[in-house]
Amino acid sequence: MIGPNLLLRAPEPSDVDTIFRWENDTNIWHLGNTFTPFSRFAIEQFVLNAENDIFATKQLRLMIDYHAAGNDTNTIGSIDLFEFDPFHKRAGIGILIDEASRHKGFATEALNLLIKYCFKTLDLHQVFCNIELSNEESIKLFSKAGFTNCGHKKEWLFRNGQWTDVLMFQLINHKK
Repeated sequence: MIGPNLLLRAPEPSDVDTIFRWENDTNIWHLGNTFTPFSRFAIEQFVLNAENDIFATKQLRLMIDYHAAGNDTNTIGSIDLFEFDPFHKRAGIGILIDEASRHKGFATEALNLLIKYCFKTLDLHQVFCNIELSNEESIKLFSKAGFTNCGHKKEWLFRNGQWTDVLMFQLINHKK
């Protein structure tokens, strides 16, 4: 999947160190329900053994590459589909943009590319996400992409000794 500035692609062995750094960032563990560090070997095995068959694994990770003029590319994030349910035609979306590449419109472009893939290629009826109430940037990102708030999960995450609320957003494809 390619857009004006970005390419969404399957992870490659050369991505292992980048994924290792992101997966072991304790500041974002609470977003993915992670409580222990990942070894480099575990990340390497994930990348090497990933089938990239969303129908088999019920999940899909794509790397987000910025492609600059002159064909140089730089991996700036990843975007995931999870809880893929082909019967009910839905999947969850999670996105991570490296801190140095935030606030440049890349999350919006990557999200729009993935939504198009979900609705046109995977024939999904809806996509959803869960966003911590205090994460105003993500709420703005998904709202701008057309997602609507459809639920409020009170005291859903426990972080830094305190409970935090989570909002659930969904985007339904009515253009069939």
